Parts: sequence; structure tokens; C-alpha cells
Amino acid sequence: MEWYLALALLVGSIAGLIILGFPVAIAFIIANILGTVIFAGGFAGLIQIVENSTDLVTSFTLVPVPLFVLMGALFFHTGLAKRVFDSLDLLLGRLPGRLSFLAIAGGTVFAALTGSSLANASMLGSLLIPEMEKRRYKRHMSIGPIIAVGGLAIIIPPSAIAVLLAGIANVDVARVLIAGIVPGLLLACLFCVVLAFQLWYDPTSAPAYEKQEISFSRKVRLLFVDTIPIFVIIAAVVGSIIFGIATPTESAAFGVMGVLLTSLLFRTLKFESMLLSLRDTVKVGGMVFFIVMGSAVFSQLLAFSGASRGLLEWATSFGLAPVLVLLSMVVVLLILGTFMDQVSMILITVPIFYPLAMVLGFDLVWFTIIVLLAIEIGLMTPPFGLLLFVMLGQAPPGTTFGDVVRAGLPFLLAYAVVILLVIAFPDLVLFLPSKI
Repeated sequence: MEWYLALALLVGSIAGLIILGFPVAIAFIIANILGTVIFAGGFAGLIQIVENSTDLVTSFTLVPVPLFVLMGALFFHTGLAKRVFDSLDLLLGRLPGRLSFLAIAGGTVFAALTGSSLANASMLGSLLIPEMEKRRYKRHMSIGPIIAVGGLAIIIPPSAIAVLLAGIANVDVARVLIAGIVPGLLLACLFCVVLAFQLWYDPTSAPAYEKQEISFSRKVRLLFVDTIPIFVIIAAVVGSIIFGIATPTESAAFGVMGVLLTSLLFRTLKFESMLLSLRDTVKVGGMVFFIVMGSAVFSQLLAFSGASRGLLEWATSFGLAPVLVLLSMVVVLLILGTFMDQVSMILITVPIFYPLAMVLGFDLVWFTIIVLLAIEIGLMTPPFGLLLFVMLGQAPPGTTFGDVVRAGLPFLLAYAVVILLVIAFPDLVLFLPSKI
């Protein structure tokens, strides 16, 4: 079979099953069984799949994934997330449009505690949109920043999605996590710039309102008791990786312990919150490991069928500049992001993009950050960006899909600027990892 027919069969079967509504893990399993029968010797190939899958799910590299998921789940279910948001709300005082800025600040904090963009946006929407609606914020000021900051969970460390991508692509996990710090914070700053411009252009988009005065002692308590401990946990998790004190797995375990101890100190840790957190971790972790097994077998089938080699030879035969090939891969990710979740995008593209990136001589840590940024953009791009639909479900009655799209569009410029800056100045990504 020609390489392009093999590629179309393998990729098309997975994409078709996902479009039909099959869970991603099941879609990969079905496609892999089909591909094994055709390309890998039938029953003997199936036995090899089982053996390879056992090695994959016991890989130490993937251990941080469930730990980071558990850390984020505990942060949410124990009520620490709401405590931090309430404290930041009071500390921002009478800042014009402060709930919109709070969405950026709080979303950045929560992004450091969970790898799920959809969960990040959903939590922010449920906490902030009703209050912003009550205070008569215009829709673009309430919905837009939440859509934008939702995607930060993919790149702000510690990110479970970044660990998953690095693990599948066989890239250094610690360096990928640290590499996301500067682009993530740069994005958050640019989001604030977009908000400031919108407020300058239309001061009535976020009406001023009176707020009770808060004593200095109360502000100190809000800062050092309710807010700082969470930032200390995040700094300790990331800092322990940067300074070589702990591996990503050890730092993830420390993060879980930190959230547990903090919730105990605040007396918010209950049996129900522990149960819900563990349930979420088992559900997400089980899904991730099934998907990782499917993705690895998929990569092997691409190699057995000759599709990987044929695609690489075809892509390099045009003599295009490497940056043009890179931009083409970004465009593919943007298109996939309009109708796929981030995990599906990773699993379909990694076996194809990373061998090509190696042939072109790209630094794989730098390339991984660009892939993560492109995935973020794809999730908020019409017509089918998943973050748009999450926000439509959280939005007040009467909000149309067009309202949600228009609210998110200005923040796409910030993402585009950061991707171009990362491509033009690789040291924005590579400087911190080089210090590990």
C-alpha cells in the first residue's frame, strides 16, 4: 500500500470515529486493531501491542499526570479556589473593571494547578460570570477574558497536558514545564493590555460600583493568610524543578501534599472533597493512560506502514524554509483545534510532527511550546473551538454564539503575538530550561 493511502486509512479512521462520537481512547483502540491486522501481522501484532502497552503505562515519565490532576481537583473541591478569588477581589479595591482583571489573575493562578483548559474556563465562568452580570459588565468584558485565560492551563506549569505531550514525544518533561513560564506570563500580561484598551475605548463596558472600605489589617490578612500560601505552593512546585531539587514527579507529589496541608489548616478538607478529587483523578488518569497506549501503538503503525517515512520525504522534498514548514504545522493545529480537544490533537499530530521537527533541526523543547500555544488558539477559534462552547454554556441567558466569538477574538491577537515572538526569539522559551 502506498504511504499516503496508509496514512489516510490510519488518520482517517481515528478522525472519523471521533467525529461519530466515540471516546478518544476507544477510537484509537479500534483504529489500532484495524491497522495491526493490515500492517503488523494480524494476531501476532496484537500480542506485541499488549506487550508494548504494558511498558508504556508503567513509565515513570507519566506519573506526574495523575498527581497534577489530583492537585487541581483538591484545589477546586476543597474550596481553596473560591477563597483565593474572593481575597483577590477584595484586594483589587476600586480598580475599573476589576472583575475582568480578576479573571486574568485568578485564571493564571488556577492554570498553575490544573492542566485542563476546559475545567479552568468552566470554573472561572461559574464563579465570576453571575457576579459580573449582576454588576452589569458588558458581555465582552465578562466572557472574553475567561475564554482567553482558560487556555493558559495548557502552558503555565505545572501542566498535566504539557507532561502528557512531552512524555508521548519523548522530550525532557522538566525542561518543557519550565519553558512554559515566560510565554504563559507574557500571555497573561498581554490579556491585561487588551482589557485596558477595551476599558479606554469604552469606559462604560465595566461600570464602577461602590465597595466597602477594607482596613489595612484585613488586607494584610487577605494577602498573607488567604492568598500567599497558594502562591508559595506553586512557586515551590516550579522552583524545585528549576533548581534541580526535585523531579517533576516529586514536585507534583509535593504540590498535592501542599494543597492537602493548606486545606487542613483552613479546615476545608472534608471526606466528600477527598472523594470527589480522587474520583476525578481516577477518571482523568485512566483516560490519559488508555490514550497514551493508543497513541504509542499508532506511532508504531505509522512506521510499519511506511507512512512516517513517506510523509517526511514528501514534506522535505519541496525545499521550503524550515520556518514555513513550522507555520504550516501551526495552521494544521489551528484547524484541528476547531473540532477536537487538546488530547486528541496531541495524539494525532505527535507521530507526524515530531519526526519532521527532528529532521528540520528544531529544538524539541522550543517546538513543544509552539505546539502548546497553537493548541490553545485552536480551542478558542470558531466555528467549533471547544472553549467557545464551554463559555456559551456558562454565559447568561440570551447570549448568542456570535457574542462569545466576538468576546474572544481580541485575545487571539495576544496569542498570535506570543507565537510570533517565540518563533523569532527562541530564548524566550529556552533561557530558563538552560538554567536547570
